[in-house]
This record gives sequence, C-alpha cells and structure tokens, in this order.
Amino acid sequence: MENIAENTREKKVRLIHEAINVQENTFQSYRRIRVAAYCRVSTKQEEQLNSYEVQKKFYTEKINSNPDWQMVGIFADKGITGTSVLKRDEFNKMIKLCKNKKIDMILVKSISRFARNTVDCLHYTRMLKALGVDVFFEEQGIHSIKSDAEFYISIYGTIAQSESENISANVKWGKLQSAKEGKVVFSYKNFLGYRKGAGGNPEIDEEQAETVRMIYDRFLAVDSLNQIAEKLQNEQRLSPAGKNEWSTSTIRSILSNEKYKGDAIINKTFTVDCLTKEARKNRGERPKYYVENSHPAIIDAETFGRVQEELARRIGKKKVKEIGTKTEQGKYSSKYALTELLICGECHTPYRRCTWTAHGRKQIVWRCIKRLDYGKKYCHNSPTLEESRIQTAIVNAIQKFAQQDPKLLKNLKTHIENGINYTECEVEDVEIKLRLATIEKEINELFNTISVDTIESFDEKKAEELLAEKNKLQAELDRLAELRQKDKNKQSRIAEIMYLIDGLKNRTLVYDDSLIRQIIEAVIVESKEKIKVIFIGGYEIELELK
Repeated sequence: MENIAENTREKKVRLIHEAINVQENTFQSYRRIRVAAYCRVSTKQEEQLNSYEVQKKFYTEKINSNPDWQMVGIFADKGITGTSVLKRDEFNKMIKLCKNKKIDMILVKSISRFARNTVDCLHYTRMLKALGVDVFFEEQGIHSIKSDAEFYISIYGTIAQSESENISANVKWGKLQSAKEGKVVFSYKNFLGYRKGAGGNPEIDEEQAETVRMIYDRFLAVDSLNQIAEKLQNEQRLSPAGKNEWSTSTIRSILSNEKYKGDAIINKTFTVDCLTKEARKNRGERPKYYVENSHPAIIDAETFGRVQEELARRIGKKKVKEIGTKTEQGKYSSKYALTELLICGECHTPYRRCTWTAHGRKQIVWRCIKRLDYGKKYCHNSPTLEESRIQTAIVNAIQKFAQQDPKLLKNLKTHIENGINYTECEVEDVEIKLRLATIEKEINELFNTISVDTIESFDEKKAEELLAEKNKLQAELDRLAELRQKDKNKQSRIAEIMYLIDGLKNRTLVYDDSLIRQIIEAVIVESKEKIKVIFIGGYEIELELK
C-alpha cells in the first residue's frame, strides 16, 4: 500500500533563486561601465593617418559624452597590418588591461578593424567574453558577449579575411606591373647615401655618400671589414641606422648593394602569405627585374665590379683543412699580405708568420705551414725566413721595376694584360641576337596561325623547342654581358696597377702590405737565398735575399 501511495504523489518543481550579493549589486548600480576604444589604420599614407586622428577624436567624444561610461583609454595602432596581432602594441596593451579587470567594454568600428584574421578574431572575442568583456562592433551592430554573436563574427570575419587576401593579391599585381615597367620603390630609412629629392626621386646625400665612397676605397685598398668598421667608428661616422656603431654585416651589405652604382633589383624578397606576413629571400621562386640607371650612382660601375670580384676572392679563400691537421690554410687575412702571398716552392703550401725567441731575443720569421705542422716528413727543405729579409727583397723588386725605362714598364703592362684574359664576345653576341630575333619571329608566326579550327594541328613540340632555345640563348647573352663587365673591371685594374708603379719612380719605397696586395700575385720561396716575385698578370722576377 505504501508503494502505491508513493507512485501517485504529484511531481512539483520549485525555483531556487540565485544568491544575491547585495554589496556587489549596489556597487554595480553606481559604477559606470569602463569603456575603451580600439582604432587602427592599415597604411602610413597621409590620408590614412588623418583618418586615424579622426577615429581617435570620435571615440574620445563618444565615450565622454555618455554619462554611464567611464573612459579607460583610446588604443590606436598606426600603419600596422591587421592580418596579425603580434606587432600591434596598443592592441596587446588593451588586452592586458582586460585580463587585469580594468575594462568592461571595447568599442571598435568594425570586425576588419579588430582583426582581418578570422582565427585571431574568434580567439580574442572568446577570451574577452570569458573575462566578461564585451566587444561592440559598431558597423555590424554586434555585441560579442551575446549568445549568437560568434556565428555573425565568424561570417563577417571570413569576409574581412577574404578582403585582406584580395587586397594582398591586388598589391602583388600592382608591384609586378611596376616592376615590369622598371619602377623602383626606394626606401630611405636605414639606407646610407640617398635622400628623397624633387618629385619624390632619390638624390645623393653628399655627406653620407662620402662615407660610402670611403668604404669602397678602403676595401679595394685591401682593408678587412673589421678594419673598415674600426676606422669608421674612430672617425665618428654615422651608420645607416644613424649611430656611431658599425658591424661587418652592415659594411658587407653596402659593398654588395647594386643601388650604389645606380641600378636596382626588384623583388629581392617576397611575402609567402598575407596572413603570416612571412618574408623570404627570392631564390628564383618569383620573377626578379634588374633596372639599370634607375637613379644617380655614388659608385661607378668599374669600381663596383672590382669590389664584387674582391668579395668573391676573399670568400673563395676557403678553409682548406685535412683530417687531423693542426691549422687552417688559405683563410683570407688582411693583417699581413704575406699570409696570402708567400708560398713554399717545394710543397706549395702557404707560409705562416711566427715569433721565435732565441737567446732572450724575439724574432719575427715566416715558416712553411706543412713543415711547421708535420715536420720534415712532408716538406723536406723549406727554409725559415726572417720577415725583414723578405720585405726588403720585395721592396727592391718593385723599386727596380719602377726605376727602369718606360719600355720595360710597357712590357710589364703587356705581361699583365696577357695574364688577365679578355673575353672576345662581341661577334658571338651579335650572332646570338640575330638568332633570337629569328626565333621570336618563328614563335609569333606559330601562335598567329592558331584558330578554333586549327588548334589540333598546332605544333606544340616545335613551340616548346623554340622557347627552350630562346631561354638558353638569353642566358648566354646574360653571361656574355657579365664577362664584358669583368673585362672593364680588368682594364680599370691594369690602369690602377700601372699608375701605382709609375708613381714610385721618384720616391723611396717602404714596405706596405696594401701596396703589395695590389700589384703582387705571389712570392715563391725557392731557397734560403732566393725568392721569385710574381706580379699581377704573371710577370716574374727572381731576387737574391740579403
């Protein structure tokens, strides 16, 4: 009976009201809503920055005019992309205040102003909602704290992201067209030697340009990058960053930048993705364009070419190190010219500068590296030479040449010219250009015959062969152009060498590492009493050591 009674009892539901915090409710009723605003412009163009000031003024007036709102601040990022929040300092500052319970609501013009990345937009609105912070998107009329907000944010966020991708594609297309037309965008920030001139075109800043020329001159005088950096700092010359701090990487960049000879390469880098903004060095993934004479040159083409050859030469001094060796050979060193030039006549290994101490007296000598590291087993007869004896002999050799009659100097020039091979490429160049013109005509004729009715009969194989030959010949033209530039550099080099030698006629010569590097190819140690000096170009003279 009791069980039956229990089953027939009426089910009732009573509401248990939430606990009311009287103190908190009272506080909330009197406290104003703490409001912040976020605004952003995407570019640094003047009209956009004006828009930024308008936005800032608008939100300041809007928040202060509402008696229920308390101004926390206007957070604004200028000239920063919206596809990522990583570089938006003001945005991140605002989020930090939200986490610290200092903001109740954020006003923003639209979802695209808040973030053009859908993932970021949803992430931050969810996070802020969990913190009790409402984001009001004015243009869309969405309060992020409402239950249906995420659906609309996802839709509008996707639209904003798509818009960003379209803008990025249009920008890429515009840059490509500008590149094809040879239009160079010149960045003056952290770039030494130029300033924005009349009509927005680059003009030479002579004060800065003098520093650039000095760097090129000292490098060709065979100073190391460290020595150049030290000299620049000692002379209080300002770097591209506007500081009296110089690094070897900065100097190397100046020495290898084609803009200093008045040319420009467009598309050296490219952006992988418009969302991540990851930039990569263009290694052939995108087309590049070389624009000649795009702006005034600080360094002439011959000097620039010689610098590139010298850079390649120094890089080419690779570390030649066999397994188990005690030292590195061939590494470029600018401190002592003989480190590169003095060669053992027996084993053809470079010599190394050493300090000997005998009977309490220090002495500077040069010794064969292989003999020094491995002993007589690998190099039997290489002599140890006093530095002063070698230097005196080299000076005497140069002085002897300089004081000879003009015929001998003319012969020296001939030897140098013969030693520096020139490229006979003018005839070949013309032939290639004629063949290219023929190929271009054949290709045009081939494609002009195509119609709806004849598409199946189109000789695709022939077209591919012609295009392949065209590309090959164009590459050969580029190679010949490079060789001609090298020939110009060689001529300039010969003229400089002869000028140096001619200038030594009427003055007493002292040993100078810089001079030695410029006119001497190698010094071969034949015995303890004899060396052979080989000048640039291959001219040789044997000398007795005194």
